[in-house]
Amino acid sequence: MMQYQAMNNEIIGDYLKKNGIFPKNHKLNSKEVGDGNLNLVFRVTDLENNKRVIVKQALPYLKIAGDGWKLTLDRNRIEAETLKLQGQVCPGAVPEIYHHSDQYALTVMEDLGDMEILRKAMMEMKSFPKFPKQIGQFMARNLFLTSDMGMGPMGKKKIVGKFISPELCDITERLVLNDPYTDAESNDINKYIEADVEKMWSDKRITLEVAKLKDIFMTKAESLLHGDLHTGSIFINDDKMVVFDCEFAFYGPYGYDIGLLFANFLLNYASWEGRDDKDNQAITAYRKHLLTSIKEIWAEFVNEFNILWGNKTKDTITTVDGYKEYYLGNLLHETAGFCACEILRRIIGMAHVPDMDIIENLQERAKAQQMGMQIAQAVLLRRESIESIIDFVKIIEAAVN
Repeated sequence: MMQYQAMNNEIIGDYLKKNGIFPKNHKLNSKEVGDGNLNLVFRVTDLENNKRVIVKQALPYLKIAGDGWKLTLDRNRIEAETLKLQGQVCPGAVPEIYHHSDQYALTVMEDLGDMEILRKAMMEMKSFPKFPKQIGQFMARNLFLTSDMGMGPMGKKKIVGKFISPELCDITERLVLNDPYTDAESNDINKYIEADVEKMWSDKRITLEVAKLKDIFMTKAESLLHGDLHTGSIFINDDKMVVFDCEFAFYGPYGYDIGLLFANFLLNYASWEGRDDKDNQAITAYRKHLLTSIKEIWAEFVNEFNILWGNKTKDTITTVDGYKEYYLGNLLHETAGFCACEILRRIIGMAHVPDMDIIENLQERAKAQQMGMQIAQAVLLRRESIESIIDFVKIIEAAVN
């Protein structure tokens, strides 16, 4: 059996022709377009008919650290399997898969480069009226239809093992739920917020809530998560959205996915505090839009979830009076908690967000980061008192006023 080989622009074309993606007599152009540390990503174009595909290949190490930090290649298979399953439960909401190779840890998929990345669009104050319904339905269908309720307990148990990813879960546990709450070497802290961070570290109420959430993350194999659902993992235009980059997928608590998405909306919300290129009226209007979007996303999620609960259930647990209300209430508490943790780790931890990092002046950036921390800590400490998405938004508004 042939061994793994990292692809490059010179050999990727021949591989694609050999596997029937392109005709053997066509001329191709390949360009590496990835900017991550975990993978090689190529855009390959057929110069005869302009057909394009994306090729994503896992590296056996963390690129930024060199070959000393080993990583499993199996994450590429998990991503391909996840996209196929998500494509079944919510058609059109993820890229189409054309080819996958376990041997090369490589997946060939639909090229969506003509669409915008949602994060970049939000940094330009753009809005997409159809998005709340689209992402709300996507999250509800993935939650319900990959859970015990949607697959039946036996059906789910048969596939959970296919999505076990110890190494990538360990990265999440350390970078999201450990390091930001201690003086860890991996943290990247703006010197102008050091006092705020140290004060948070000494707050035992914060560390207790994070401990509870870490336990939920590690032990609650509820549904198949995207695992890294942020605004940089969503393609968007006026008509549709497509979710991609799910190599962190695993079976876990679904509030984690929803919380990450909400956190990235709130990081954008806070980022305008340090910007001087927009007037106050525009900032106020866009912030209102962001909070309205959060409420609309949750409402669409709950609406679709209720439909599925009533029509697609495969477990008797859904017939128990009051259980659905309990389930959704608890899900909102977990969503709020994971949202808070994601905000804090994107401010304190290793991987920040461009929404804030675009602010070059560190003192000005600190204003945005401090607002983000205020929001996150308020949400984290009051999450179990939240009874509705309106309560969630009120906590955010109170934290910044």
